[in-house]
Amino acid sequence: MSHHIVETRHLKHIYPDGTIALKDVSFRIEHGESVGIIGANGAGKSTLLLHLNGYLTATSGEIIIGDDPLTKQNLAVIRRTVGMVFQDPDDQLFMPTVFDDVAFGPINLGLSRAEIETRVSEALSRVEAGALRDKPPYHLSCGEKKRVAIATVLSMLPEILVLDEPTNGLDPYARRLLIALLKGFHHTRIVTSHDLDMIFELCERTIVLHEGEVMADGPTLEIFRDNALLNTCRLEKPLAMQGCPVCSPEHRPLPKQQPLIEPHSRKPHQHNH
Repeated sequence: MSHHIVETRHLKHIYPDGTIALKDVSFRIEHGESVGIIGANGAGKSTLLLHLNGYLTATSGEIIIGDDPLTKQNLAVIRRTVGMVFQDPDDQLFMPTVFDDVAFGPINLGLSRAEIETRVSEALSRVEAGALRDKPPYHLSCGEKKRVAIATVLSMLPEILVLDEPTNGLDPYARRLLIALLKGFHHTRIVTSHDLDMIFELCERTIVLHEGEVMADGPTLEIFRDNALLNTCRLEKPLAMQGCPVCSPEHRPLPKQQPLIEPHSRKPHQHNH
């Protein structure tokens, strides 16, 4: 039995206003997989993630973590197993200092002071944020907040890492740093993003959601090669798979043609005497 397995069975979610966010979502993610979940705005991506550790309750269907269905009775265990990193890091950072935020989970587990210190130090080290431990979170840049938010999850030693739009709002350097960081994790990873180049680089498998349903589930490269699927789901290929508008022959402008001048049509040179 592996706690790293995530499975949904016929998951459906209807919001109180009657909006059907998820219609019939089923998939199984195995131990150690890195899976991207993509779709246009309103496809149901964030709603789906919020079900995976019980932040939202399904209208119908099941969520299985390892061999156990997610229930109210085992919710605390599931939340330690499935670490959720929200799209907005301010939703996770609310304590006076970075140390306090990263220590919050371990403190609530009743760990000793020494164990809390170890977990915080190791989590901050993994996200290259050790120098930030005494800073107030509201003084951090967006990229720093993202890394600290991940550290708050890592300090709980989760076996499954779930990230909602992790590169959203990051500058190119911070984005590259975060992708490198995520590549180094050996957790089961589930990532939603509009950053399809990041999905292409990070995830071997991709699930496509469209209007609350799974439209495709397969190897990421095959998904991004399916033009009809992408068009139907209002998606585009990652930039890495698009032809360069300067270099691609189909986009390269034709050279300007010089008008041909017949040799006999030239006027003879006029000499002034």
